[in-house]
Amino acid sequence: MVLGYSPLILGLLALAAGLGLVLGLGEDLDRPLFGPPGSPIRLQETDSGLKKALQFAEERYNRGSNALHLRKVSRVVSATKQLVKGIRYTITVELSNTQCKKTSMLKTCDFYPEIHKLKTEVCLFEVWDIPWQGTTTLLRQKCQPKVESEVKETNQVEDLSTSQPLEESVELLGQFKEFMVRYNKVYSSQEEADRRLRIFHENLKTAEKIQSLDQGSAEYGVTKFSDLTEEEFRSTYLNQLLSQWTLHQPMKPASPARGPAPASWDWREHGAVSPVKNQGMCGSCWAFSVTGNIEGQWFLKNGSLLSLSEQELVDCDGLDQACKGGLPSNAYEAIEKLGGLESEADYSYTGLKQKCDFTSRKVAAYINSSVELSKDEKEIAAWLAENGPISVALNAFAMQFYRKGVSHPLKIFCNSWMIDHAVLMVGYGDRKGVPFWAIKNSWGEDYGEQGYYYLYRGSNACGINKMCSSAVVN
Repeated sequence: MVLGYSPLILGLLALAAGLGLVLGLGEDLDRPLFGPPGSPIRLQETDSGLKKALQFAEERYNRGSNALHLRKVSRVVSATKQLVKGIRYTITVELSNTQCKKTSMLKTCDFYPEIHKLKTEVCLFEVWDIPWQGTTTLLRQKCQPKVESEVKETNQVEDLSTSQPLEESVELLGQFKEFMVRYNKVYSSQEEADRRLRIFHENLKTAEKIQSLDQGSAEYGVTKFSDLTEEEFRSTYLNQLLSQWTLHQPMKPASPARGPAPASWDWREHGAVSPVKNQGMCGSCWAFSVTGNIEGQWFLKNGSLLSLSEQELVDCDGLDQACKGGLPSNAYEAIEKLGGLESEADYSYTGLKQKCDFTSRKVAAYINSSVELSKDEKEIAAWLAENGPISVALNAFAMQFYRKGVSHPLKIFCNSWMIDHAVLMVGYGDRKGVPFWAIKNSWGEDYGEQGYYYLYRGSNACGINKMCSSAVVN
């Protein structure tokens, strides 16, 4: 749902936000230009404000282009708006050639019927609109050619109205049935099953698009989340609080590693990582990320690997919002105040917020403080190899349909300021020359590679370097 706000409310929000916000047009294009007071709101193409922002972006793009022909939006990939001293639109689109030269009116121009003449680009636009001032600004424009799949010429004429849809529907139904059996999916009615089939079909197309644009060796496709809309997936399994940078409290910086990073390292091989867990239908990834880190720190200091309680944090951490999200920095502080964590066996996970049942005499592990790591990936690797698994967070853009391999999404889709998932970094290395981070997820062992996600290392992919932290056990 897209919310509407009166000019008065917008003005008040702008005033409140403006007290602590600075417009930054530096070189770090992945950093938000404003400290967002709230999470971005996903938009439908029918949104009137989005239409205005798209028209403005098209006009500015064509004004600055050296191309002979005008281009216009052929497809909206994604769009969000955010209240930041006005309205900030972040739009990813495909722009294609029209048959009109630049002297023409864009809205009367048709696209080329020949695919090879479209010369489509994938573009990210950031448009800042201040309605009460009547000003609109293009803050950012970043485009790159779209990789088109090869079109084979043939003289064979197919009756697309009959055979192809039938074959596709049979294949689709087979895939959906296999998906339901594999992941034990049961729906409440035939109407609900039909709806999930339609979502499944759309998600297959989305996974194909992510696959075609990935720069790594990852395979995307059917996963246990393939019957969920993007909004359902985000609201159930991800953590929107992580992207609200104004909520983040400064942490003490960690001391740098004493030596350079070895070529590869994996704490699973050294006994510091517990088995993969499952957060269920609860946005408690922050709790799993932090307990995983403390499990590693406790092992390194005391020699025993314990499975610690995430449910204690969900129930007793008053600084965070349980299944609605949280921040690792808050979780460390809450654990210090509580006096430690109980074991998983003593305080087992339910995936629902309940009354706090913490008992100090059952504390299995404690921490003394917490630190924030460098944002340099080489220094992160060196610190990890020397000090243990790290609590990290990232943009989960490519994770819903990830199956295996090293994921390397395009930066314009997986930017570093829309971080929405906390995980545990347990190691790093390379596969056939492709460098990766080994990431322990909290969606069960039937996700990814036995519960793990592998992300490209060396380009700050998906903001993996932005929120690295660790507890300290003396």
